[in-house]
Formats: sequence, structure tokens, C-alpha cells
Amino acid sequence: MSSEEFRLVSPTIDNDGNLPRKYTQGGQGAKKDISPPLEWYNVPEGTKSLALVVEDIDAPDPSGPLVPWTVWVVVDIPPEMKGLPEGYSGTEEQTTGIREGNNDHKIPGWRGPLLPSHGHRFQFKLFALDDTPKIGHTVTVNYKYLLFSDQIWS
Repeated sequence: MSSEEFRLVSPTIDNDGNLPRKYTQGGQGAKKDISPPLEWYNVPEGTKSLALVVEDIDAPDPSGPLVPWTVWVVVDIPPEMKGLPEGYSGTEEQTTGIREGNNDHKIPGWRGPLLPSHGHRFQFKLFALDDTPKIGHTVTVNYKYLLFSDQIWS
């Protein structure tokens, strides 16, 4: 990976790609269901806004094949930001203008996954948008705008 490449990382996700339990619904006490810290580097020139989508790409669907489950959607992230701290979702410390969209539980913010089995992979996609999208009050996943980096962690 080039040091100049647009990339997304998390200092708490280990080299084997495991999502720590405290970021899931199986977490412990006050550390339950909080968003992980994320950092990004080398935002492309001309980016007007960033958007983040986190999906469990191994979510089971009893009636069919594996269908990604949206865990978190964040939009209108200023391109000059360098990341989001742990527990950012749903806090008063959120930067003005950033919005959290609805996950597949139909609520805004990070909703740590309830893992029925081991081996789930999570895809964190950070989109560098060359325009400011016109999004209504309820934000959901929409892959209309592209220029992105993604990372799959299991």
C-alpha cells in the first residue's frame, strides 16, 4: 500500500482483523455498543465531503444468501477531519454538520452487531465525495457517489 494512498485504519482492530467485543452488542457494561475509533489519511484533492458506511458482510439471511447488514452510516464529514474518536456515535461532541444515518435497525448511529457466530467480517468504507450530496432528513446507504477506500476487517 502506497503511503500516498487514501486509506482508512482503526488503532483498536488487531492485525488479524478482529472487531473487539466492546464494539458489539455482546460488549461489557459501559463499553457496550460504542463506535470504534477510525483514522484516515491522504484524502483526495477536490474532496468536498466524506461519508462512512460500516457493514457486517457476513450477516445471515434465513431466506437467502448472505446480505450485508448496515451497522453505521455517517455523512457530511468535513474533508479536513482526520478521523472519528472511539464512542463518537451519538455524543454531544460530534462536529457540527456531521450526520449519522439510519442503520439496518432503522435507527441513527452505531449499533454494534450482535454476533451469532465467530468469523463475521466488517467492511468499513470511507467515500471521498467530489460534491456535497443533497440528502434529506433521513440518511440511509446510497452508493450514488464514488471515489472511495475500503477496508475489510473480520
